[in-house]
Amino acid sequence: MNVFLYLVLILWAISAIGLIVFVLLHSGKGTGLSEMMGGVMSTSSSGTSMIEKNLDRITIGFASAFMITLVLLMVIYPKGL
Repeated sequence: MNVFLYLVLILWAISAIGLIVFVLLHSGKGTGLSEMMGGVMSTSSSGTSMIEKNLDRITIGFASAFMITLVLLMVIYPKGL
């Protein structure tokens, strides 16, 4: 096994765990991170708080990293174990 494969596997695992954590932090109907803070953050015209917008950006980043590392793993190691 080469070092690049190990690096991609580590990045894949970190992005998978991060994606799970940040998806679970998202709000449902009146719940989530923004409501947990007591609603002290001001909302914009779209009705979402700054915390929720940043949470969306972080989640999209982890999802992108997860998909990129998944494609890299398919290219690097196509036949499995």
